[in-house]
Amino acid sequence: MIDIDLGTPVSKAIDWLTENLGPVFDGISTVMLELVNAVLTVLTAPHALVVTGVFTLLALSTKKWGFVVFTLVSFLLIQGMDLWIPAMESLAVVIVASAIAVGIGVPIGVWAARSGRASGVVRPILDFMQTLPVFVYLIPAVFFFGIGAVPGVVATTVFAIPPAVRLTELGIRQVDKEVVEAALAFGAKPRQLLRDVQLPMAMPSIMAGVNQVIMLALSMVVIAGMVGAGGLGSIVVRGISTLDIGAGFQGGLSVVILAIFLDRFTGAFAAPRRRRGRLAALVARRSQTTRPAALSSAS
Repeated sequence: MIDIDLGTPVSKAIDWLTENLGPVFDGISTVMLELVNAVLTVLTAPHALVVTGVFTLLALSTKKWGFVVFTLVSFLLIQGMDLWIPAMESLAVVIVASAIAVGIGVPIGVWAARSGRASGVVRPILDFMQTLPVFVYLIPAVFFFGIGAVPGVVATTVFAIPPAVRLTELGIRQVDKEVVEAALAFGAKPRQLLRDVQLPMAMPSIMAGVNQVIMLALSMVVIAGMVGAGGLGSIVVRGISTLDIGAGFQGGLSVVILAIFLDRFTGAFAAPRRRRGRLAALVARRSQTTRPAALSSAS
């Protein structure tokens, strides 16, 4: 029987990285912690009622009155359960991790959409990342960054990247080829084509990716409570470990409230919109007028 030991080389590689790249990990840890603290300060410096009012105004921008009422009542409920600070801690981690994940994932998605070779390389990596159990992400994060909020942010960021990449690539690939060809005929440069045609027309798909990134980040934040990330995750973990059903239920309910709020708010921007870039609109109109009459009537 063949004995294959993959754990030993992996452990040696992690030890080597920890010993030789310690200052790099310390720098990343410092930046992450500062970002989370800055967002948390913005969320907690004003009175909770003021922040609740801001969230309600954000909900009002979706023009859905049921969602507005839900937002107001739900965040007042979180205050009533005395979980406002843990909820804002979780929200701060979600905002930072999601912003970094989108900042990494969208450019990779654009690269994959414009290069078949890049897409072939990225796709199996994303498949691996999405099939990897979520707890596995915490292991290297804890080794590199220790216990606390930073490994939670790092693990959450890495875990949430795949949807941003996939849906950005999908949105750009689904842009009407006739519109792209017409833009090139107008003399659009590759960068101008991407900025003024492809990205505006792919924005609903990209925003759907942002929505999924946020949902994955929020789910990972709860799990990250096991490594001392704080927030609602620590409330839920403490409720499980001490068999405190009430505390666990309140923490879980607060997570659900945040998830529904973030999902509905970002989902509103994932819906197709009429607004597009000027070049995209011009090219789309020109491509419609240059089609054969029979084709135009069929479409």
